[in-house]
Amino acid sequence: MTAAKAAKDRNGVPVGTLTGALHSVDSSQASSKRIGQRMVGQPPGSGTAEPLDDTPAAGSEAGPAQGTAGAAALTDSFRHFADVVPLMMWRSDEHGHAIHHNECWLEFTGRPLAAELGLGWREGLHPEDFERHARIVAEAFRARAPFTVEFRLRRYDGVYRWLLDTARPLIENGRFQGYLGSCFDITDRKHAEEHIEHALAEKETLLAEVYHRVRNNLQVMVSLIGLYGRAAPDACRGSFEALGQRVRAIALVQQHLHEAPHIASIDLKDYLHRLASGLGQLRRAGRIGVQVGGNGNGLVEPRTANALGMIVAEIVAECLDATAEHVACSISIDLEAEAGRPLRVAIVSGVSEMAASGRPNVPKLGPRLIAAYAAQAEIAVTGEATPAEPLRLTLPATATAQ
Repeated sequence: MTAAKAAKDRNGVPVGTLTGALHSVDSSQASSKRIGQRMVGQPPGSGTAEPLDDTPAAGSEAGPAQGTAGAAALTDSFRHFADVVPLMMWRSDEHGHAIHHNECWLEFTGRPLAAELGLGWREGLHPEDFERHARIVAEAFRARAPFTVEFRLRRYDGVYRWLLDTARPLIENGRFQGYLGSCFDITDRKHAEEHIEHALAEKETLLAEVYHRVRNNLQVMVSLIGLYGRAAPDACRGSFEALGQRVRAIALVQQHLHEAPHIASIDLKDYLHRLASGLGQLRRAGRIGVQVGGNGNGLVEPRTANALGMIVAEIVAECLDATAEHVACSISIDLEAEAGRPLRVAIVSGVSEMAASGRPNVPKLGPRLIAAYAAQAEIAVTGEATPAEPLRLTLPATATAQ
């Protein structure tokens, strides 16, 4: 075994180690003269800022500006470590003044180290980011806490680039020594985020415009159907009324799809509850009951939710067509979910009393329309929506049971 001992600096910290590189500070730093009032977050020429340490030690004198005293105190081991790290690094003293920027930083800014020390580096901060950056850093210094901040810094070619700055406090022998931070260029990420935000805003605008146009066009259709119905022979008016009611139901289905919290993945039970409430007010308010129950639920695609909404609306319309105005209609919808099986919906239509005085001369298109709506969303259909034979809808595999 060798008797050689690892070299240590004057603070007793091993030289050439990561610990020594990050924490060793020459004893001359401790004896360096303090600067009376150190300002963090003060832009060049500004008269206002928040001091981190505004109580000079007794008998202290104004020390060298721009952090040169602290810079001189850094050990060679730290400088070597920082300069070989392939990312931008900085070191501050306990007052928030920069005492070192590594080679990557200087290559980025194109400025000499002397110009970046102290508060000089802030000359490259984007004016719009200055106050926010200063506030975050000042709060972290007061709490002696790690911090992360995004800001724009001017590159050597005059272009501002977004940086993600992550810093941690340095504590040696219980004494706060300042901060050590590293910066990553996140400009490409920021541009991607801005592009996504812009695309989402455009999508929301487009959806709102499409919904607005669809709603207005459906309203025009309802008005036209009403006008032609009133001008039609008595034998045809029932059909016009039935058609107008179905168009209003289509508008209601689209409205509740548009109002879904998550349009790409719709909570089926919540959607059916909201739709049922609206359908109950289309006609015979208080005499149409649509109940949604069952032990299952699921997340479905918009086309599946739209098809189910149209099917439910058609069943309600069929019930209204077949009964007199004073008759109460009742529709029950049960969601059935079993492990390993597709989500299913069972619908039963019933009335408190059947009457032969429903709308005359209204074609019975319900089964054909229901089959067409189901086919659009690949929904399997069996049954007739009667108590003896409920209408059973088996949803496609894309529906996720909950």
